[in-house]
Amino acid sequence: MSRFFVDPDIAQARTLHTGFYTDPAVYAAAKEKIFARTWQLVGDVHLVAATGDCYPFTLLEKYLDEPLVLTKDKGGQIRCLSNVCTHRGTLVVDKPCTLPHLRCRYHGRQFQLDGRFHSMPEFKEVKDFPSAADDLVSLPLFQWGPLLFASLQADLQPAPFLQDMINRVGWLPLDEFVFSPKRSRDYIVKAHWALYCENYLEGFHIPFVHAGLNTVIDFGNYTTELFTYANLQLGIAKGEEDCFDLPASSPDYGKQVAAYYFFVFPNMMFNFYPWGLSVNIVQPVSMEECRVSFLTYVWKEALCGSGAGADLDTVELEDEAIVEAVQQGVKGRFYTQGRYSVTREQGTHHFHRIIAAFMDTSPS
Repeated sequence: MSRFFVDPDIAQARTLHTGFYTDPAVYAAAKEKIFARTWQLVGDVHLVAATGDCYPFTLLEKYLDEPLVLTKDKGGQIRCLSNVCTHRGTLVVDKPCTLPHLRCRYHGRQFQLDGRFHSMPEFKEVKDFPSAADDLVSLPLFQWGPLLFASLQADLQPAPFLQDMINRVGWLPLDEFVFSPKRSRDYIVKAHWALYCENYLEGFHIPFVHAGLNTVIDFGNYTTELFTYANLQLGIAKGEEDCFDLPASSPDYGKQVAAYYFFVFPNMMFNFYPWGLSVNIVQPVSMEECRVSFLTYVWKEALCGSGAGADLDTVELEDEAIVEAVQQGVKGRFYTQGRYSVTREQGTHHFHRIIAAFMDTSPS
């Protein structure tokens, strides 16, 4: 039996063994076994709005540390490319810019905006050159509204991760959602990345930890729905105010929905409120630290400041305190595994099951 086996029967199951959070070898292995084989939100279309725009970034800095670049080619297509020159490994683009083509500053190798090799000085004598190996690697890129997702795995399909969320709230005009830098920020949490995700994945703690949120959300009608690599926690409002005006085509029509809380494995959270969207990305920094980026997209400015999404900073600080306490606890010698609430911790059980499956297979 795998070290991280989690019984599919939640009534029988025990939680992940604490070795997942405390073993350095496991933390390192999760880079390739989990994060290199899933999707990550890498930005939105406004980063490369015009033809020739280039936006370099590091995917999961301090963990995967993969240098990538978004480009918009002459055909108007947005690409996600490796930002590493195929000659000697230099970073090709070092800052956001607009270019007719990509040119390595080290020895002048040039690439088209779609990543294909273009030219290289002093290489006339090189045999069997150029070849496909001289192109920049092009990565899978998926767009939903303005949001851009990429994966390091060439053949990975986005549907098992994202389609259930898209189907559920596809009626929302995501192209009207505007990124708000002033409402966006990063939090440094002194805890393992998975512990932060686990806390998000259950509403069990809401009455005990989030007094303010508990006055808005009807905990008795709080539900969790499980998908292949995602899940939804549906927040029902106690009153009729601060709810979505749902179309008749929505499967939730007739419900007083205050919030849609979607989790997409392994580390993305999409929180839809009547005013817009708060995306939370949990980025591993070390075994005992993660960075949580809150990215805010406003749809209806007048609705900000009310309802379930009114005071996200307070809710985050409350979660932070609890998760950091769990981080201390899982290192204790007297705790190795716990049990699940059958009615309230389906999301956490599902998350642990996915982790166990990914950790038990070899990267392709």
